[in-house]
Amino acid sequence: MISRLAYRSRQFWNALFGPRKHLTSELLLYLTPSQQQLFRRMQPSEQAHAFQLLKSLETAGQVQPDLLAAALLHDVGKILYPLSIIDRVLIVLGKQLFPRRVKHWAEGTPKGLRLPFVVAEHHAEWGAKLAAEAGATSLTVELIRRHQENHLPEPSSQTERLLATLQTADDEN
Repeated sequence: MISRLAYRSRQFWNALFGPRKHLTSELLLYLTPSQQQLFRRMQPSEQAHAFQLLKSLETAGQVQPDLLAAALLHDVGKILYPLSIIDRVLIVLGKQLFPRRVKHWAEGTPKGLRLPFVVAEHHAEWGAKLAAEAGATSLTVELIRRHQENHLPEPSSQTERLLATLQTADDEN
């Protein structure tokens, strides 16, 4: 729990004060023009997180293009309902203090105090739909759709191994 709290604290400070990465030609290697437009619609802190995730995967030797595209677009569903810093704090606190209630709060219309919980619960599905509409491969779409699932204890297929790689890198960034 302490390491998770430290991770979330780092995310919070990075969102407030972290460097804002600009879209570079390197990012363009992994995304089509339509996908680049989606990426540009993400909040700067989410772009920075996605870029950091991409760099982490590249540093680990990952070269699979669908995985790297999914890294850049995994949170793109949040463009439908952008979250404030306060919303993000509510998600973290809600999951820590009221884990059973969060699922209930995540249902319904994304407005008011439900907004952050609905977005946290459904952004992966929304992002997968947006990525598919922008021409992402079926594997990229599946990785985006499933990136919030519970980690599989023993990934058995190539898709599951890529998903586990994405999830682990996302957890660390």
